[in-house]
Parts: sequence; C-alpha cells; structure tokens
Amino acid sequence: MSIAYWIVAALLAAFYLYAGGIKILRNQEQLRPMMGWVDTIPMPVVRLIGTLEVLGAAGLILPPLTGIAPWLAVTAATGLVLIQVGGITVHLSRGEARMIGLNVVLLATAAAAVWLGTTWL
Repeated sequence: MSIAYWIVAALLAAFYLYAGGIKILRNQEQLRPMMGWVDTIPMPVVRLIGTLEVLGAAGLILPPLTGIAPWLAVTAATGLVLIQVGGITVHLSRGEARMIGLNVVLLATAAAAVWLGTTWL
C-alpha cells in the first residue's frame, strides 16, 4: 500500500504544483486560453484556488515524508477532492459537461489517495 500511495501522491502533487503554480503566477489573459472559466471567477479566487492546490500538493508529500503529522496527507487529499467537486460544479454551471473528464479523473485519484492514506498512514 505504501508504494501505491507514493505513486498516486507523486502524480497528484506534480499535477497540482503545476496547475496551482500557473494560477498563482499568470494573469487572467494568460490563463484564458487554458481555462475559460477565469472570466467568470474573480482573479483573487483563482489565485486562492491555485494556492490551495499548491498547499494540497505539499500536504500530500511532506507530512508522510517527514513523519510529522502524516494524517495531514489525508486532509490534503480530501481538500483536493473538494477542489475537483467545485471544478465540476463550475463546468456544469457553464454548460461544459464535456470538459469535466480531467476533473473526474483528478477527483478519483485524490479519492484513491484518501483511501490509501487512511489504510497506510
């Protein structure tokens, strides 16, 4: 189980470090081609989502790696599940049902991290 957790956590962390990082660092015009929803969400909220994604990525890796409060990894994975629920909600509210594929995969992967974390940590 520990190997499975680390594989899932590493994949999620890499994705969320990138996705969160660009939401933090890029402006609305730079994000628009990749994320059309940034026009409907205020930029401070987009930056908050990016920050939460980066923190979630760190939370998946650092607590189990250091052995300090490893239960935080499960909390981080749960937070990432909630972020994806929000993402799916935004897409569906915009009539973009075809766009939720990645969100569903990320939600399932984060849910797997929650499950693996509760059985392993």
